[in-house]
Amino acid sequence: MCELLGMSANVPTDICFSFSGFLHRGGGTGPHRDGWGIAFYEEGGYREFRDPYPSVDSPIARLICDYPIKSRVVISHIRHANVGNVRLANTHPFTREMWGRPWCYAHNGQLEGWQTLPLVFYTPVGDTDSEHAFCWLISELRQAFPRPPDEADVLWKFLHGLCEYLRGLGVFNLLLSDGEYLYTYCSTKLAHITRQAPFGEAELSDAEITVNFAEHTTADDVVSVIATQPLTHNETWQHLMPGELLVWHDGIIQARYSSNSSST
Repeated sequence: MCELLGMSANVPTDICFSFSGFLHRGGGTGPHRDGWGIAFYEEGGYREFRDPYPSVDSPIARLICDYPIKSRVVISHIRHANVGNVRLANTHPFTREMWGRPWCYAHNGQLEGWQTLPLVFYTPVGDTDSEHAFCWLISELRQAFPRPPDEADVLWKFLHGLCEYLRGLGVFNLLLSDGEYLYTYCSTKLAHITRQAPFGEAELSDAEITVNFAEHTTADDVVSVIATQPLTHNETWQHLMPGELLVWHDGIIQARYSSNSSST
């Protein structure tokens, strides 16, 4: 299986610390050697790096660690190939335009019968179940909402229904963003942590790196990190439930949808 990493923050924040641990799982402490990618939303723009080689050995990944790109929303992925060859076209995250915004998507899991999902507006570039499912999902959103709905929760509920449908085809853990909101959906495994004042120290599980966030933040900062598995061993991470969709904005959960209830 692949692994996911996401961030939502209320101020432009770099993800160097979390990414430094995450990249070791791409061929170092983990088996995910089949490519990696990371996307940043910055001041209305979008920046993306993808590489079909193991992140632990990638000069581009080391650049990300040394170059503190500051963003409010980040999505990253390390790949363990199940469907589709190891090549750049099959490397997450994937991006499509809708409503004049770049929508970024990364998926962890494997689906059955994905080839039958009808595609209307978008066509995959590669040959993975993940990208096909993304093209289907965003096509369904675009058909249901030719324009952004006035009430955001209408979109959120509809998205949760699409995720539930895809979960019925197999394992579907999701990170999705339009640059404003970050959506995280759990099929089997996803965890999150929110860091805010009073800030303390954190120690990575996959690398010998410790940071004291109090030295790099202000009292008003809120930064939430989402990952397939917790990245630190001295902090308390919260685990999403299967079938749960969280909607993040500025590091705070705006809505929560589960298989058995409406939003909270």
